[in-house]
Amino acid sequence: MTDKMQTGDNGENLAADFLIGKGYTIVARKYRSRQAEIDLIAKRDDWLVFIEVKTRSSNAWGEPEAFVNSAKTRLIYYAAEDYIFKTNWQGNIRFDIISVKLGPYPEIVHFEDAIVY
Repeated sequence: MTDKMQTGDNGENLAADFLIGKGYTIVARKYRSRQAEIDLIAKRDDWLVFIEVKTRSSNAWGEPEAFVNSAKTRLIYYAAEDYIFKTNWQGNIRFDIISVKLGPYPEIVHFEDAIVY
């Protein structure tokens, strides 16, 4: 596993623990559909939430959440549509970003309803 992959996995694990602490249930990790991947899919109440986790070891190149571009957003929507269809989800949906900065004291910021297509 490359350092970049390890950083991403660490961030996703921290983000999942963070969401569980906020009352979410993680229903899928690294959900793949065609060339798209959704890092985390979680439920809380009648909401299904598709979450893009962006992790950086530092913010030397900018804030992690700034790296969710329109191409990535399109892929997330395609994969979400596939998941919704396969599971016959009939409730509310939302697209969030979780920004994780690693370090001795990781910083986690949850941006709800952050991805708008």
